[in-house]
Amino acid sequence: MENIALLFQSLDDQTRLRLLALLLHAGELCVCDLVAALRLPQSTVSRQLAILKGAGWLNGRRVGAWNHYSINASLGPVQQFLLPVLRNFLLVTETAREDQLRLRQRKGDACCGEVVASKKTDNTGCVPGEGEA
Repeated sequence: MENIALLFQSLDDQTRLRLLALLLHAGELCVCDLVAALRLPQSTVSRQLAILKGAGWLNGRRVGAWNHYSINASLGPVQQFLLPVLRNFLLVTETAREDQLRLRQRKGDACCGEVVASKKTDNTGCVPGEGEA
């Protein structure tokens, strides 16, 4: 019962729902892409990704200095049941369409392949090695 409560609590936040919508739409994304699409601070995005990952919704993997996230391919039975519902309802919202548009516009400005000389964030909010959730 506690696992189900945690699962539903993980969906009780607009930012987390926006993250899920982007990942359902695009597949795997880097934290820097998510930051740019949502127009939120990296720390906020990383915190929300950690909650989704802790609830079993996401997989994370490191690519060089960058962290990439995707929907977990081994979801539990309740999540497997909810995923199509989330996909049907989240992807058609105005907010999701706006986030997807910013993501499409961003794709030409990928920071993940760039070398950042210092630990300071660049203009997209990317910090190498951060975003670990």
